[in-house]
Amino acid sequence: MDMDRIRQIIDWFADAGLASFELAEGDDRIRLERPEGSGPVAVAPGAGPVASPVVPAAPVAPADPSETRIDAPLYGVCYLAPSPDAPAFITVGQAVKAGDTLCLVEAMKVLNAITAPRDGTVTEIAAPDGVEVEQGQHLVTLR
Repeated sequence: MDMDRIRQIIDWFADAGLASFELAEGDDRIRLERPEGSGPVAVAPGAGPVASPVVPAAPVAPADPSETRIDAPLYGVCYLAPSPDAPAFITVGQAVKAGDTLCLVEAMKVLNAITAPRDGTVTEIAAPDGVEVEQGQHLVTLR
């Protein structure tokens, strides 16, 4: 499949409001999935990754009610910094405001910013930099 065809499929998927879609054409295969409550999918115009609209992280109720657990809204590779030589978005003990970027999850060459759902202090960074994470996997804890 060429990039124009892939863009058409992603545009159609974004407009269709489907939760998932899979297409096989000969040896080519494409699968698109959207986490519940996520926004539109961004398309990479070239070979490199691009930033997408913010994917709101779904907070999960932890055992301690003063904490907010942030889980991955989709499958991908977790990055704790915007580039390999840049400082990390967050560190344990750092205060964050609602909307601050906590990490990125790359899926299909699209970088999805995972943001803080509320103001708080980072008490745990559960996902190491550069590792694959599953949808629903624990990423960060705020207090």
